[in-house]
Amino acid sequence: MRRALLALTAVVASSVLLAACGDSDDNNQTSTETPSGNDSGTGAICETTNATGDLLAEICEKGVITVSTDPAYPPQSSLDAKTGEYEGFDIDTATEIAKRLGVNVAWEEPSWDAITAGGWNGRWDMSVGSMTPTNDRQEVLYFTDPYYYTPAVVVVHEDNTSVQDLSTDLDGKTIGVCSGCTYDQFLNKELVIDGFTFDFIIDDATVKGYDTDTTALQDLAVGDGRRLDAVITSSTTAQGYINSGKPVKIVGDPVFYEPLAAAFDRSSRLNAESLLAAANEAIAAMHADGTLSAMSKKWYDGLDLTVQK
Repeated sequence: MRRALLALTAVVASSVLLAACGDSDDNNQTSTETPSGNDSGTGAICETTNATGDLLAEICEKGVITVSTDPAYPPQSSLDAKTGEYEGFDIDTATEIAKRLGVNVAWEEPSWDAITAGGWNGRWDMSVGSMTPTNDRQEVLYFTDPYYYTPAVVVVHEDNTSVQDLSTDLDGKTIGVCSGCTYDQFLNKELVIDGFTFDFIIDDATVKGYDTDTTALQDLAVGDGRRLDAVITSSTTAQGYINSGKPVKIVGDPVFYEPLAAAFDRSSRLNAESLLAAANEAIAAMHADGTLSAMSKKWYDGLDLTVQK
């Protein structure tokens, strides 16, 4: 079987990244504020910054950063029905960034289209939602360096035996993806990221778009070929769905690897560049001291997805 490959030819620039997945709700929703464990007095970034008159300065003054997330994507992000609290790898990452800034977190649930379009109008300050790079998103969003990487994989119904060679067996098939995501662009051979080369191994697929990857997986689980022949999603989302007892399976090697990063609005009413730099400082420290690695292993069954493949 020909291995699908994303050749990583350069380190991702800190201002390059897009959406890997969609949102479960087209309406903007606000959650109650969740404290991150403000580390006042412990050398947090807000205690040492010289920022004035920009978004970082405002956040430090308020003591709160508002972060967008999508709770439809466990184990990245979900809402615990018992506690009413968000949880997941993205949630822990955002909370740790806020902690190192020295502020608390307030959560928002805007639509995915609203996040990737930019023009947030101050409704949230940062997005930590497993976003991946495409050149079109660079135009409206700033991005941090990646905080982790995930393989994009093909999922079929557990009864399927016809899909074995991904370079041939999915040609012309109906494949579900989240609309406007990197998987959608990959199948349409439109995925472009500076410094990355993609092997578009699937030809002439009928692409069926969904509001979320999970919705696509639900249609796949109905039966082999009944609504979909396959779904492309992240390995983390796929494995989480499999672990929940659903009748699907991953086949073949990853079709590409995705760098994932936090995002900021280029058109923010207050300049966001110092906040971007502060978030990058926090993420670099989290890589260096093993925090991100430990969180990845916690949420992804012992896997460290924080190292570039």
